[in-house]
Amino acid sequence: MLERIVPSNRPAPLAIPVDRAATERIGRLAIRSLYREAALAPKPGLVSPVSQGSHRDMDFTTFLRSLQALRSYFPAIAACGLQRPDFAPLRVLGIEAEATMLAATGGVNTHRGAIFNLGLLCAAAGRLIADGETSSAATACQAVKNNWAADILDGLATLPAASQLKLSHGLEVARRYGTGGARQEAASGFPAALEIGLPAYRSILVATDDGELAAVQSLFALIAELDDTNLLWRGGPAGLACGRRAASEFLAAGGVLADDWREHAAAIDRDFVARDLSPGGSADLLGVTLFLAELDGRD
Repeated sequence: MLERIVPSNRPAPLAIPVDRAATERIGRLAIRSLYREAALAPKPGLVSPVSQGSHRDMDFTTFLRSLQALRSYFPAIAACGLQRPDFAPLRVLGIEAEATMLAATGGVNTHRGAIFNLGLLCAAAGRLIADGETSSAATACQAVKNNWAADILDGLATLPAASQLKLSHGLEVARRYGTGGARQEAASGFPAALEIGLPAYRSILVATDDGELAAVQSLFALIAELDDTNLLWRGGPAGLACGRRAASEFLAAGGVLADDWREHAAAIDRDFVARDLSPGGSADLLGVTLFLAELDGRD
């Protein structure tokens, strides 16, 4: 998704005075949201403090190293957003952040999706500050769509044959199954986060005043609805259908409001691990959902 760019596309020197308190706050919200997503348990097939899920190459400490390495990236890309940039400087910052992440994790991809998704939203929040507007879930998502959608989608409609170029997992799934994945979600203004993740999160937060329960409900709501590219990569259409069915059944049984929700979620986790399934796309959008909830001040 991130491509090598010549050094001339590095962000230009800042022309607009940087509100460092604001950009640092945006960066903290991003890191906090990603920590909350990583620390959540149980999560089907995903890494948590008590499980590696379906991932043999990473654990919770890998995620903590990655988050520590990315602490400066999110305020930096928010500050870049203050300059009302085109897409190229954002891409450069993302490439550099990805290299930093891989160095910290020994080559393991823990947060590539977050670098892309939350990087764009942090930049959007910075741009809104520059425009004298309020950063909220709705305005940040709309700013991503309005300012960078065409560049985000550039090349997605004309993906080469698999023999011509080694694609990322997400782009390979897009080529194979015709899904838009993370690029389409971002270019569209994160509709899954706004229309699925956030409503599920907020409904449980209102009912229970418990952010952990709300986050679990939001994750299962996303798994039930998304064409999760990680599920497609690992299990094909059958794996995606299995994951969506399990999440839908969890929600139909009452979700986190059911007395036995932890046992039910843990059973789904065991089944995902046995099938080597991991809904990483849904996890990425949970991170987006939590960040958007923080922007709205409803966490």
